[in-house]
Amino acid sequence: MSAVASAPAQRAQSWGWMAVMVGAGVLQAASLAWPSNGQPLWWLQLLSLSVLCVGVQRAPSAKQVAWLAGLFATTWLTATFWWLFISMHTYGGLPAPLAVVAVLALAAFLGSYYAVALWLWKRWARPGWHAVMLFAACWTLAELARGTLWTGFPWGAVGYSHVEGPLSVWPRWFGVYGTGLVAAALAMGVAQSRALWPQRLLLVGVGLVGGTVWLGAGCSQQQAQMSDSNQSPERPAVTVALLQGNIAQDEKFIPGSGVEQALQWYGERLLHPQAELVVAPETAIPLLPQQLPAGYWEAISAPYRQPQSASAALIGIPLGNEVRGYSNAVVGWMPGEMPEYRYDKHHLVPFGEFIPPMFQWFVRMMNIPLGDFSRGSVGQAPFVWRGERWAPNICYEDLFGEELGARFADVSKAPTVFVNVSNIGWFGDSIAVDQHLQISRMRALEFERPMLRATNTGATAVIDHRGAVQAALQPYTRDVLLAQVHGRDGITPFARWVSHWGLWPLWLFCVVVVAWCAKQRKKI
Repeated sequence: MSAVASAPAQRAQSWGWMAVMVGAGVLQAASLAWPSNGQPLWWLQLLSLSVLCVGVQRAPSAKQVAWLAGLFATTWLTATFWWLFISMHTYGGLPAPLAVVAVLALAAFLGSYYAVALWLWKRWARPGWHAVMLFAACWTLAELARGTLWTGFPWGAVGYSHVEGPLSVWPRWFGVYGTGLVAAALAMGVAQSRALWPQRLLLVGVGLVGGTVWLGAGCSQQQAQMSDSNQSPERPAVTVALLQGNIAQDEKFIPGSGVEQALQWYGERLLHPQAELVVAPETAIPLLPQQLPAGYWEAISAPYRQPQSASAALIGIPLGNEVRGYSNAVVGWMPGEMPEYRYDKHHLVPFGEFIPPMFQWFVRMMNIPLGDFSRGSVGQAPFVWRGERWAPNICYEDLFGEELGARFADVSKAPTVFVNVSNIGWFGDSIAVDQHLQISRMRALEFERPMLRATNTGATAVIDHRGAVQAALQPYTRDVLLAQVHGRDGITPFARWVSHWGLWPLWLFCVVVVAWCAKQRKKI
């Protein structure tokens, strides 16, 4: 009788935990950028991940753990990048039901990495620190897989919630994935507190974590002070003007409407530079140079190409032709008759900038222009101006710190300032703007370099080398952000190792931990 009675109770408990996983997944997404103010909440990230840890710890089987982890991850990722629906349906013309299915399918596919990772965790974990280490390694392997396989889509990785707070000391050492590893260990440590307490290891663990954070903060502060003292006192600030055209995305590529607005508004600002460096966002000029009105290209470049000019410019524009292919590019002008600078986007967006094999049918259902670009190389040369090395990156390229890190292999040629040009207008008035700002802040922390952001609709901002937003425009307005920026020299530990080995050290570390934990489990 008790066995019969327990079956409904077990099912109710299972459904209850599934509901909890959905709620925790939503909170995990909100921790990257809280909907009301766009700010990251590091404590909410730890709390929501701790709920997942408690749930998978209590689940009786590896199969149930996989279901709970998959549900949490699918909910978390759907709530993180739900705005892909806007680009596919509102601007791409894909029927709403298909756009919903596409977002859910992508989230479920990427969420399956976490389901598999935690399935392995359940099979091999032992209570206590063994479970904590194994969870952190398995979780990080899932994050790395999401960020690298199939060109990678790491948007919303848990480390991005820690651009502020006690874990913000770690990006300069281990990057966003290493920071996420520490967060995962802390979350599972909370769930394992009862197992740790009889071993008299809980207080020791808390002391170690607290001491490590305190030591890391002290080392980071000392390093920052040393870095500041190593900067040349004569190094002048450079004035910058970041243009935010706020061209409606549904009109941006339409002749006589958005195209005309863009050419007129950006043209006027480029003709009369207000700073030593003027930056216009991704595809600010929405036509190929050969498609522009006669004399337009020559006119807007003239103020910068003249030998006596005091200004330079970086402008987002598509380049190429049918024979050589097309690229999403940034063109740079500076005084003199030298050839214009050119940066071609390397990390292209699937479906938006290149068509994956066997998905031509999907792209044909959407009305997105310029859908198949050529790829630029990794580690392209910076734009050298006013004694600084300005390193452009386009749109979501700044999600891939390991690729930006390739530019630090030769320290003498390493960027002193990052420049991101984006068009998040594809995602409407959504949280994507604030999320992307936190991602750029993480890159500033990893490399201790200022990050300039010039965007169509936001967030247009100046971020300093410590990840703090120094100045920003109100999103969805048409305006120019005038500010000053100081370039930075030196190299962080993360930049040093990622420039030579990419993410392989993290992959190797996590695989070794998993292998060791699996071996220890088999000894029981």
